[in-house]
Amino acid sequence: MIKFSRAAALGVAVVAASFVPAHAQDYPTAPVHIISGFSAGSTADLSARVVGAKMGQILGQQFVVENRLGAASSLAAAAVARAPKDGYMLYIGSAANLINAAMTSNLTFDFVKDFAPVTLLTSTPTVLVVSPELGVKSVKELIALAKAKPDTVLFGSSGVASSTHMALELFKSLAEVKITHVPYSGSPPVITDLLGGRIHGYFSPASGVMGHIASGKLMALAVTDAQRSAIFPDLPTMIEAGVPGFESVLWFGLVAPAGTPQPIIDKLSRAANEALKSEDVLKSLKAQSVAAIGGTPQDFSRYIDAEAKRWTSVVNSAGLKK
Repeated sequence: MIKFSRAAALGVAVVAASFVPAHAQDYPTAPVHIISGFSAGSTADLSARVVGAKMGQILGQQFVVENRLGAASSLAAAAVARAPKDGYMLYIGSAANLINAAMTSNLTFDFVKDFAPVTLLTSTPTVLVVSPELGVKSVKELIALAKAKPDTVLFGSSGVASSTHMALELFKSLAEVKITHVPYSGSPPVITDLLGGRIHGYFSPASGVMGHIASGKLMALAVTDAQRSAIFPDLPTMIEAGVPGFESVLWFGLVAPAGTPQPIIDKLSRAANEALKSEDVLKSLKAQSVAAIGGTPQDFSRYIDAEAKRWTSVVNSAGLKK
């Protein structure tokens, strides 16, 4: 039997811990592809392009964004989950992936197990807006109306299982109200019908309704983040407005296939965080009502776990599991 002294064992451990594969040390030596499951011009696409371009400058290689649409971003995620674990194909993850996982039992990948978190990149505030014709001026008044007249208040969403739909289901569950869900194929037609008085409310991405709020055509009642938004500093959060536990954030983060070497994950995370602090990136994001987040891979991993639990609970409560 071979025996090692404590000092020798420690020496072996130090050498092993300090060893970094050559390909990880040199990474990246070719263009890096960021796959988005959302359309060009979306917040996910904007986040990938603005932050990716700066990461390319920092790391000395081009970061190319590809849009692969279908199945509520699951087609794009599945492609990256099967990609080589070398850091050259990344994915822009979002709450949509966790909602899909909670609702669908036949996905070909597991977002939590098949991806390695890199950095939470951005978020954009969602605003609870209603038609002035509804006659409510606060979340408490909306809840009172919905309880007095169950199922008569109509709320639009950008589609079944969309983040705007899930925000509505979370509200219905926590506030214990019955509101009728009216799904649309995207946000623009929801806003059109809301302005036309055909529906009464919407949990809308801020960028789509800021002008209508300013003109008085829509009334903003609250933001859905846990903290107040710099864009709407005078609006209460849903929690402050009387719905404890309500938090629904449109977030977008960078992930890699699980098994990608940790030195590559760490290098990407450092570059992403540096990019998110740069003045030109911040300016570009702010112009689209998008906030820079950042943080470590460990931070993002904990955030994903919390979001998975939140949306699984909402899906189960609403009976939406397929």
